[in-house]
Amino acid sequence: MKIASRNVNGIRAVLQKWFYDRVKKNDRDIICLQETKAFESQLPAEFRYHMQDYNRVRHIWTKPWYSGTATFYKKNLNLISSKSHFEDIEHFHEDGRVVETKFSCPPDKGEVRGFVLLNIYFPNWWDKSDWTEMLSYKLKFYEHFIHYINKLRDQWEKIVTTWDFNICHRAIDIARPEENKNSIWFLPIERAEMDKLIENWYTDIFRHFNPDLKDQYTWRSYRAWARPRNVGWRLDYFRVSQAVVPMIKNIIHQTSVEWSDHCPISLELDI
Repeated sequence: MKIASRNVNGIRAVLQKWFYDRVKKNDRDIICLQETKAFESQLPAEFRYHMQDYNRVRHIWTKPWYSGTATFYKKNLNLISSKSHFEDIEHFHEDGRVVETKFSCPPDKGEVRGFVLLNIYFPNWWDKSDWTEMLSYKLKFYEHFIHYINKLRDQWEKIVTTWDFNICHRAIDIARPEENKNSIWFLPIERAEMDKLIENWYTDIFRHFNPDLKDQYTWRSYRAWARPRNVGWRLDYFRVSQAVVPMIKNIIHQTSVEWSDHCPISLELDI
């Protein structure tokens, strides 16, 4: 199974012919998008035509220019359930940040439960949609997140998460760590939340396969020629529960793909 994930920084901005051609060529089983910033009614008619092989689950907010997540999955996949409303968790429910999908595994895998996929756009550093301060909200979001996925893991065991986490974990994940040691996205208090994921046995798949590989970034600013100079941050991740790690076949950062300040990341797993 192949899963692609990307922060598109506004889905309407990337809906060009190359986008549809890439979807067809790459033939991903699941596509997870963050920061879609659009209602269903704002998508062009050709979008539905080109994406007709996929069903979708979307979580949007009341402001069309803010946040939003969407998970597209091939119609031949066996979706057990989906969730895009989290009334019991305010931080998940508002701003359109979380889509949860549950799939059963193919019969030849001998699995009964399958796996859970969480597609998440984590809070950024600027103000919330209601213009209130973000950092304390961000830290609370992480707290809810770890508690929630631990509960899921107790029920399902196989957890796959993908996200724009809006944090660089370690110095190797950022081009200029010393210059940004007091910057949002790289604050010690934020990076400690990534440490908690390790403490709770969630594996950063890219670093699992590439522990010492440098200059690997998923976000590069539009400013100051950051992309051609490869001055960036690794903000986008796949993290999985321990039961999924042996099933991972490959993970790729598609850094040459443009039309967003984030690049796509792709995971291949035997599931």
